[in-house]
Amino acid sequence: MFKHEKILFHPVGVERPNPQYAALLQEQLGGANGEMKSAMQYMSQSFRIKDPKIKDLFMDIAAEELGHMEMVATTINMLNGHDVDYEKVEAGEIQSHVLLGLNPGLINASGYSWTGDYVTVTGDLCADLLSNIASEQRAKVVYEYLYRQIDDKCVKETIDFLLNREEAHNTMFKKAFNKVQNTGSNRDFGTTKAAKMYFSMSEPSPEDNQFTNVGEPLNSFS
Repeated sequence: MFKHEKILFHPVGVERPNPQYAALLQEQLGGANGEMKSAMQYMSQSFRIKDPKIKDLFMDIAAEELGHMEMVATTINMLNGHDVDYEKVEAGEIQSHVLLGLNPGLINASGYSWTGDYVTVTGDLCADLLSNIASEQRAKVVYEYLYRQIDDKCVKETIDFLLNREEAHNTMFKKAFNKVQNTGSNRDFGTTKAAKMYFSMSEPSPEDNQFTNVGEPLNSFS
């Protein structure tokens, strides 16, 4: 069950309208590494999880991601301002100005629609957790790129908050993975000698011939 509380997860604001940056921020609303993708992925994965604590973790983070989605959409709405004018968006998506009436849409920075193909669900807890760890890391990277391209202090504060929450989610998923790392696909496979070997498929370089022997154990990386 869900309910809508009439407050944002964290306050947002802008110093001034900036439609061009609003187009960039659309990536974290309807893009492949955005908040909609994260919310739908974690929620979908949770449905077959048997461990009640991990199931709650997935649902709690999914619900928070919906809150982040609301924050991003509200910020985009503020950045778009009040006047429909495609000339204010020199590059990227212009749908907000010609189709959506400045409404934040489920589209990425190029105007492509959000799709369920972004969502990864395997039914294997280890695989899903590793996917989520990678998803949070990719989301952090996009937010870092966005942070560097705006001088609006209010927007930067919002992105800084979201960046730190992505890091928190990453840590939570890593702890959950450590708890179950010897189950599922990790239990059934990866137990033979072949799973612990490194095969050097490259010609040895003059500077480093560390991996010249085919079939070296993986611990030779250390």
